[in-house]
Amino acid sequence: MVPPDTLAERLHARLLADGPRPDGDRIRGDLERLARTEAPLLPGEDVRRLVDQVAARVRGLGPLDPLLADPHVSEVMVNGTGEVWVERSGGLERTDVALDASTTGHLIERVVGPLGLRVDRASPLVDARLPDGSRVNAVVPPLAVDGPCLTIRRFVVRHIELASVCPPGLAPLLAWAVRERLNILVAGGTGAGKTTLLNALAAEVPAGERVVTVEDAAELRLAREHVVRLEARPPSADGVGEVTVRDLVRNALRMRPDRIVVGECRGPEALDMLQAMNTGHEGSLSTCHANGPADALRRLETMVLMGSVALPLAAVREQVDAALDLVVQVARRPDGSRGVIEVAEVDGGAPGRVRRLAGPAALLSLPRRPPRRPGARPADPGWVVP
Repeated sequence: MVPPDTLAERLHARLLADGPRPDGDRIRGDLERLARTEAPLLPGEDVRRLVDQVAARVRGLGPLDPLLADPHVSEVMVNGTGEVWVERSGGLERTDVALDASTTGHLIERVVGPLGLRVDRASPLVDARLPDGSRVNAVVPPLAVDGPCLTIRRFVVRHIELASVCPPGLAPLLAWAVRERLNILVAGGTGAGKTTLLNALAAEVPAGERVVTVEDAAELRLAREHVVRLEARPPSADGVGEVTVRDLVRNALRMRPDRIVVGECRGPEALDMLQAMNTGHEGSLSTCHANGPADALRRLETMVLMGSVALPLAAVREQVDAALDLVVQVARRPDGSRGVIEVAEVDGGAPGRVRRLAGPAALLSLPRRPPRRPGARPADPGWVVP
């Protein structure tokens, strides 16, 4: 009997030799006919799997397309051994889909090829983005020991109301903080809902203001008229043409922004973001990975120190304390839901340099730092839950 991988290669080659077929149903019909010709004794279930395998090489993402179309699936993970897992409604599930290494490799090439990227033994790591905004990460051998790994974080436009993810009293405080131009950092772990909350916060920016967003992979969808979206660019297959988030933050300062929204701080761009907040761009927003508000401040300091500018820690700490007003911590709960679990005010004199304003149950206190917008109205004491 012909090995399945060899049979798949034959079918793929014969289909390509017959010319392009834009219709998906016709491709499947032709593949089934070719499979019956190449292996007439192959059981029907094996024929179906073979057709799925070759169709994945020819059009779209093949067997992964139904998973990506499921509105409850937020992440698709193809492990090196071939099994496919998904995150559905906040929980991990193994699917019935299984891909061989060759098919997974073809899927990765289909994603990164049009972007001028490459992934091979010399460059075994790649980050890319699908046309719908979903983020893709691929790792291939020799780094991936068991075979190529593909992770797709789906882009889902979810416009949420602040009240749906905040404890009592906190939603009006955060809306007030955005309108009155406080600088806010959203912190949390991977998949905790940082970008979703950032979208909700940015929706509170007054309509007459110009917003410039800077992201490593464009995920923000701000429901407003005047938005300029900038996206970083990785180096090409030749190692040239890279545009970093730090380059874009610097350029954003020349674009007459009222607000700058940095999708995520991961490195030296943290310094440029802090300087923007300290030089007339109040009301800016950003996110970072951190376990809590105090950890978020320490992470920002570390990111600044990673850059080429040799600043003493004391100077960096002064920049952080002067630039940021609030840190909003989000988390994914055991049931898969996501929400705000803590809000802290940046206060250099408090333990850990943060003063807790809200916990997972309610708003406990109002910020002491004054709003940055001239003539701003004060926060309402009635928001605090007794």
